[in-house]
Amino acid sequence: MECKEFEHLIPDFLQKNMGYGVMEDFREHMDHCEACKEELSIQFLVAEGMRHLEDDGAFDLQKELDRRLEENRNRLLIHKKLLLARRYFFTALITAVGMVILLFLG
Repeated sequence: MECKEFEHLIPDFLQKNMGYGVMEDFREHMDHCEACKEELSIQFLVAEGMRHLEDDGAFDLQKELDRRLEENRNRLLIHKKLLLARRYFFTALITAVGMVILLFLG
């Protein structure tokens, strides 16, 4: 992923409106690009800061960004585990069907 594409996707990340494939590329780029990580932080702090100012609430914005990034990372891990479990299930199913066919033909 290029920096321009990352910057374009920041609003989707902030609104939690990002598919898993894009989310994974987004996270990978952020983990390796300090400039984009800083840009995400700035946009998050501005967007959330404005929202909380309107609500007249005190808020630790950096802590909230860290929490949201951790939540995002956990969602990706769960998604990967589900994909892996699905792959194992279908492999076992295909193996079982193959064995049943061999029993009937053999």
